[in-house]
Amino acid sequence: MVPINSTPSDSPNPRLLDALGADNSSTRLQAALAAGTSPDPALLEALVERCAVEPDFFVRDMLTWALTRLPAEITVPRLRAELGSERAQARSQALHTLSKIGDGSVWPAITRSLLHDADDEVARSAWRAAVILVPAGEKKGLAADLAAQLGRGDRHVRLSLSRALVALGDLIEPALRTAMANADPTVRTHAHATELLLRNPEANVDSVIEEAKRIVALGPERVEGTAC
Repeated sequence: MVPINSTPSDSPNPRLLDALGADNSSTRLQAALAAGTSPDPALLEALVERCAVEPDFFVRDMLTWALTRLPAEITVPRLRAELGSERAQARSQALHTLSKIGDGSVWPAITRSLLHDADDEVARSAWRAAVILVPAGEKKGLAADLAAQLGRGDRHVRLSLSRALVALGDLIEPALRTAMANADPTVRTHAHATELLLRNPEANVDSVIEEAKRIVALGPERVEGTAC
């Protein structure tokens, strides 16, 4: 077990800092747990920096939890600064942590460049953060911005985008209708799959995708005809 300080200090525990960068992922996980169990603002920089380079998913998740345990007034500005990092993982993890903190003042920092980031993981994190932090008056614009990316990426990326759109509710329907008329069948399929998930968010994803492909292949009118 990594020794930790029981009270906040002006400088972070050096043994804990070493453990956060240890070769063994279990040691790093234990260190992140310790950092969250006894929150110390002096650890903020070390935790943010580790998020940007940590290769292990479970350790990253624990680092996020440790950051959410620190005062938002110091954590949020530091994470916002990470959104401009050249390191994709730094941007992605900062977005993920900000979505967990849920501070609505962050919304202006979720820029179009992040929503359309060339790195899929950054974009996915931006979509998830955006639907949590978006003000009510900005939801239609966000829906249009997200729907413009229908057809992007692999199955996991497309499912993330569909889930983000569905989280915005029925107001995504006009944007989906526009995408359903797109010349690209991949875009149309993704739009139809998203509409099916909007109707039934608990539906089996594989079944939804197959049904969307069928709709695009046959046309909505013929599919409705076969269902009669």
